[in-house]
Amino acid sequence: MNTIIGRITKNAEINKLKNDRQVVNFSVAINDSYKTKQGERREQTTYYNCSYWINGKIAEYLTKGTLVELSGRISSNAWIGKDGEIKSGLNFHTSNIKLHGGGQKSDSVNKPTEKPQKEIKLAEDLDDDLPF
Repeated sequence: MNTIIGRITKNAEINKLKNDRQVVNFSVAINDSYKTKQGERREQTTYYNCSYWINGKIAEYLTKGTLVELSGRISSNAWIGKDGEIKSGLNFHTSNIKLHGGGQKSDSVNKPTEKPQKEIKLAEDLDDDLPF
């Protein structure tokens, strides 16, 4: 299991699949800095496309700018774009989300109309206001 900490780049979206399963999709940017051999400081940003299958209710808290700590599994994929160029991306299959703050609760996210068959409690009680 891997852990990453980064900021959400845009509000999360809930996608419903044919079998009434839901997945929350969002992306995270992780900033890192390092020094070159010449002593120059360089900044590097890595982006991950994230998916969370456990509870769609979390989507309203996954808003642009929110600092999150994610646990899960990293994978990569490659494809040929419409322009014929080879593209690639990093995916993070999230199994645990810890909110560290920075964003705002979103009312514009599509909320699920049905409760999941098996409700799984997250670390924080999502019925309350944000804990920070």
